[in-house]
Amino acid sequence: MFVDEVRIFVQAGSGGQGSVAFRREKFVPNGGPAGGDGGRGGDIIFIAESGLTTLMDFRHQRHFRAGNGDAGGNNNRHGADAEDVVVRVPVGTVVTDDEGRLLADLVEPGGTAVVARGGRGGKGNTHFVSSVHRTPRVAEGGQPGEERWITLELNLLADVGLVGFPNAGKSTLISVVSNARPKIADYPFTTLVPHLGVVTRYGDDKPFIIADVPGLIEGAHQGIGLGDTFLRHLKRTRVLIHIVDLTPVEGRDPVTDYRIVEHELAAFSPELAERPVVVVGNKTDVPESAEPLERLRAALKPREVFAMSAITGEGIDAVMYKVKEILAAIPFATKAPRPIVTPTIRGFHLEPQEGGVRVVGDVEERAAMTLWGRSEAEEYFCEYLRRRGVPQALKKANIEDDAYVFIGEGVFRWREHELVVE
Repeated sequence: MFVDEVRIFVQAGSGGQGSVAFRREKFVPNGGPAGGDGGRGGDIIFIAESGLTTLMDFRHQRHFRAGNGDAGGNNNRHGADAEDVVVRVPVGTVVTDDEGRLLADLVEPGGTAVVARGGRGGKGNTHFVSSVHRTPRVAEGGQPGEERWITLELNLLADVGLVGFPNAGKSTLISVVSNARPKIADYPFTTLVPHLGVVTRYGDDKPFIIADVPGLIEGAHQGIGLGDTFLRHLKRTRVLIHIVDLTPVEGRDPVTDYRIVEHELAAFSPELAERPVVVVGNKTDVPESAEPLERLRAALKPREVFAMSAITGEGIDAVMYKVKEILAAIPFATKAPRPIVTPTIRGFHLEPQEGGVRVVGDVEERAAMTLWGRSEAEEYFCEYLRRRGVPQALKKANIEDDAYVFIGEGVFRWREHELVVE
């Protein structure tokens, strides 16, 4: 079964907790701090594999979770890092988050992307030594790993794309010029999934990949028919072959069919509509095709319209040589868009919440790594908030005395312009 779009959940591992420990040395008070750092949480990594052609496997497994890092130990022992989870996807997979931001575009075999990063390990108490605090009993919890729902969309990598109405002859053409063997029949929508073929003939030893997608009909970009589902597979093509049926079913006209498909391409993607197009009138083996071919050529002047019979092979060579000529002038495939890096939040702001106010921003990350319930850890976090200017922001916002202040999982009281842990 061909599956080209899925939504899955990825969760990287959290970092391990830092340790509070002391060396046992003679004549050294408390032995000195010796708590090790926690290990790093595992990443979720995607790798593009050329042997895969569908996202079908993700229909059966939609959740991917990496392990957490181990806690730090005594004698400055570092906790073990968790193993990364490597997920194999087809070449051409595009990864986006629920806000539509691009996380990765894997267009090269072996290409990798980290779609969820593991949290760093918490620092042990050796990092909290100061000139006035020689025996700290404070450590950090591990940083939570990233977790998100993401969408995987497969965009096939092909040099040439075939477009046209159902039964225009696309599947017959790809079966003649390449090694693809799609289903061919005399009824509409014979092609239900995209097909790729490798063309190795015509002029030189440089093969190219040709893609056949289900036929387009009017309204395809809005979900009518099958075309809208698979139009995305034409995004990376360099050249389009627009096949027009010269002997369409009763009530249709070749010129009108051409205009409809042209409109659907532009409505789906203006960039796609600007690609070089080789227009081909197919089914010249039918005697009634001569007059429609002339009308099509007259309507599209000065654009060249090739005449072809995919059944008999007449005119196919001329079409393929033209395609090779265009490909030679466009030597490189359309570049994949650069991944959008989610900006790191720097700073914080206040949001009203029932009973008080919530502090939102990068201070939440430090709150998530605070070991709540341990007085020294909570005092250290309060000192961090003072350095960041949180009390000043609360004072400037005229927060009422005794109001609750929420930061991550931490709950504070705002009393006499100071934050007090509840």
